[in-house]
Amino acid sequence: MNLANRITIARIFLVPVIMFFLLIQVKFPHIRIEQFSITYNQIIATLIFIIAASTDSLDGYLARKRKLVSKLGMLLDPLADKLLVTAVLVSLVEMDKLDAWIAIVIISREFAVTGLRQIALLEGQVIAASKLGKWKTASQITAIIALLLNNFPFTFINFRFDLLSSWIAAIITVYSGIDYFLKNKHVVNFSDKQ
Repeated sequence: MNLANRITIARIFLVPVIMFFLLIQVKFPHIRIEQFSITYNQIIATLIFIIAASTDSLDGYLARKRKLVSKLGMLLDPLADKLLVTAVLVSLVEMDKLDAWIAIVIISREFAVTGLRQIALLEGQVIAASKLGKWKTASQITAIIALLLNNFPFTFINFRFDLLSSWIAAIITVYSGIDYFLKNKHVVNFSDKQ
């Protein structure tokens, strides 16, 4: 197994660790500054999430740079991304920090596009990530971090950046999903003819 795939698998293994720190019933002490409060376990979960999210770019870069692109990597990389985002979004809903409908919209798009990519792979085609897809990922990560950090530092100026970034992530996610299907409708049409 090559280095890029090991990094991808490490990202998958970080998912339950993040969920443990987010959903643990025994809460660690709080950090309190004026009206802002956060638990140490939220900070730990956020740091692990940032590390896991950053490995997505790293494994792709290594795979291309060192010519380590493999079928296993093409299968595991999007799966690892979806597991990470899905697990954290579900945890945020459980923690009452995110509306369930936003999580459902984002998760539905993620799995729909993953399904489209899997159909393309079966047909011997690869659907590369688009710029819009990269913006989608960046907006989701930004929203998740803002939610995990209880809207820090925007809470001090009474600005709901966490809410705004969640809405932006949902809108970009839906728009990029529609864009993927419109640009790759030939994949679905081709598989219908088989």
